[in-house]
Amino acid sequence: MPATSLDPAIAARLKRTADGLVPAIAQQYDTGEVLMLGWMDAEALHRTLTTGRCTYWSRSRGEYWVKGDTSGHVQHVKSVALDCDGDTVLVKVDQVGAACHTGDRTCFDADLLLPAPGA
Repeated sequence: MPATSLDPAIAARLKRTADGLVPAIAQQYDTGEVLMLGWMDAEALHRTLTTGRCTYWSRSRGEYWVKGDTSGHVQHVKSVALDCDGDTVLVKVDQVGAACHTGDRTCFDADLLLPAPGA
């Protein structure tokens, strides 16, 4: 992974995995719907903060990918927050189309392990 242009103060707060990544949760900004989990390194976070589009690090391909560049299912960034421990990023987005690579709206609606209370 290349050097980053991320603000050093933000980079210092990140608690990364051994391979230099932090999980990034994408959430629909207006409904709170959890859409997907991706991985970011410091450069992917920098690109997300500066372009307004979610950029992730693909562990399988070993390269950056901007959500929607090939599918058209774009994530327009509304806000980005780092959790209290610095080990997870929450990106609130306006999701266009499906967030999941399977074509589902979210990555979390196809395999429900336990229904919500009262459901």
